[in-house]
Amino acid sequence: LGWKYLGIADHSKIAAYAGGLSPEKVKQQLKAIDSINNRSKQFRLFKGTEVDIMADGSLDYSDKILASFDYVVAAIHSKFKMTEEEATKRMIKALKNRHVTLIGHPTGRLLLSREGYPINMIKVIDAASDYGKGIEINAHPFRLDLDWRFVKYAKQKHVPIYINPDAHTIEGLSDVFYGVGIARKGWLESKNVVNTWSVQKVETLFDSIRAKG
Repeated sequence: LGWKYLGIADHSKIAAYAGGLSPEKVKQQLKAIDSINNRSKQFRLFKGTEVDIMADGSLDYSDKILASFDYVVAAIHSKFKMTEEEATKRMIKALKNRHVTLIGHPTGRLLLSREGYPINMIKVIDAASDYGKGIEINAHPFRLDLDWRFVKYAKQKHVPIYINPDAHTIEGLSDVFYGVGIARKGWLESKNVVNTWSVQKVETLFDSIRAKG
C-alpha cells in the first residue's frame, strides 16, 4: 500500500462481540506495539483504540487507560434508539473528553440495511471544530460515513478528517480507497486529510490534543 504509518485501534472492552480488549489486553498490545516501533525505523505504528460511547456520553475506558494511547476514536455501537437531541448531546459529550481525538462513523448508518441514528451533524461538526477534534470518514463500503454532504461542511469548519478503512483483516485495509472517493466528493484536499500528513505532523497533532487536556 506504500504507507509509512498505521494506526491500530481495537474495540474497547464492552464490545466483546468484536474482540474488544480488556485493560490487561490493552497493556499487552501497547507493549507489543512499542516493541515493533523500537525495531523498525522505517514504519510507525500508532497506538489507538475505538472506544464505545456509552448511553450517557461517557466512555468505556477510564481516563488512565485512555491516556496510554496515541489517539482515541470514540464511536457509538449500542442504544441506537434515541431522539435527535439525545444522540447529539451524547456525541458532543464524548467530543469534550480530553482524551478523544476523533469521532468514528458518526451517523452509525449501514448502507442498504440500517438507517443512521437521528443526530444533528451540523452541531456535532461545530463541536468538533470548537474542541479541536476530528471526524472519521469510515471507508467500509457498507458505511461511507461521514456522508460526503457533511464532509463539505467539516472542511468549511476546518475539522481534520481521518479516512479509516474499518479493517478487521489485512485485506480490509484496501477499503481506504472508497473513503478517498467520499473525500474527493466532499471537495477535500490533502491538507484536510490527516492520513496524507507526515509521521511527524501526525505526532504533533496527537500531542497537541493531549496537551489541551
